[in-house]
Amino acid sequence: MFFLGFSAGLPLLLVLGTLGFWLREAGIDRSTIGYLSWVALFYAGKWLWAPLVDRVPILFLTKRLGRRRSWLLVAQAIIIFGLIGMATTDPKQNLEPIVWFALLVAFGSATQDIALDAFRIESAKAQYQAALAASYQTGYRLAMIWAGAGALWLAARAETTTGIYLAEAWQFAYLCMALSISVGVVTTLLSPEPQAVLLPKARSAGQWLQQTLIEPFADFISRYRWQAFLILGLIAIYRISDVVMGIMANPFYVDMGYTKDEVAAVTKVFGVIMTLVGAFLGGLLTMRFGVMRVLLLGGILSAASNLLFAWLSTRGHDLNGLVWVISADNLSSGIASAAFIAYLSSLTNVQYSATQYALFSSMMLLLPKWLAGFSGVYVDTFGYEHFFIATALIGIPVLILIMLAIRIEKTNSS
Repeated sequence: MFFLGFSAGLPLLLVLGTLGFWLREAGIDRSTIGYLSWVALFYAGKWLWAPLVDRVPILFLTKRLGRRRSWLLVAQAIIIFGLIGMATTDPKQNLEPIVWFALLVAFGSATQDIALDAFRIESAKAQYQAALAASYQTGYRLAMIWAGAGALWLAARAETTTGIYLAEAWQFAYLCMALSISVGVVTTLLSPEPQAVLLPKARSAGQWLQQTLIEPFADFISRYRWQAFLILGLIAIYRISDVVMGIMANPFYVDMGYTKDEVAAVTKVFGVIMTLVGAFLGGLLTMRFGVMRVLLLGGILSAASNLLFAWLSTRGHDLNGLVWVISADNLSSGIASAAFIAYLSSLTNVQYSATQYALFSSMMLLLPKWLAGFSGVYVDTFGYEHFFIATALIGIPVLILIMLAIRIEKTNSS
């Protein structure tokens, strides 16, 4: 799960944060960068083709590798092709090709997430999901460090003149990122296929539609009844503070005068340490105190860390301040993510694992990603400090929903 988590975490920043740094350095305006973050809406719509991943075999591959591993391998191939395509373009000369290749990477990455979430849920019993989630999250966050700090470091190493935009430097970095997906490919080939859940065979197209699209969603509603809407509301906005803020993080670093080496060094050294601590601490706290309490803690920390970015925006080029802010942000994100993954896993019926988990994780991104598309316009209008404060305040409804869910859980248990 550690290595597969690495494969899952790598593409996200390459079509969002790191791409934003590249685009801003190439002279693309903040509003356009914000709108281009809608590429990530592919992640929010993955529930639409999750039933296909859950049920449809892939010619030749499924018989040899199994249902989950065959889909993982195909998705990883799509990601590699898309990253190589991005590496052959220069957004300063022509922005459109890199957008299409970024869309392809996002589609492959979302498909990989569908298959991988089902793979993880089916590989262990419920009591081990928190531990698996912590291991997965550690690999995922390390990949994000590599796709963020690592890509910046590689691009900086490939520059011939510091401080001058060079498309070839970024192209080299993205080729290295495409090669890094081989970690997931090798792991997929060497990992055992989880024991397949026996699914009833459909005798007609209508019955297949019933089993693949309707039953997974009806199962969730029937298990939680009216509480399902509270749960879905919580899922829809839990990561809203982090997601909306994250789109403008790299343009912020560029505008504050931080170099690629500075951002890479701070993120790599302090970010990795705090992410590891946060992910494992989140997993341990979840097993010790329960998912809901740690969800509440993660929600508080995620919103509070955005206020630190607001403070940093008033400091100009403050490298020490950047160290502390990124450290605190990665710690809180690690704790929140580990608890949230365990929470989503606990809601899933193993018979519909891919479809239901895709629904949950899609809902987690739909509203935040849509709202994040306007982040560049907001920064242009009000400035970075006001923007970071606003992203902290939109986390308050999350805390209210968690407290309601905790109260309902206590009432049901009594």
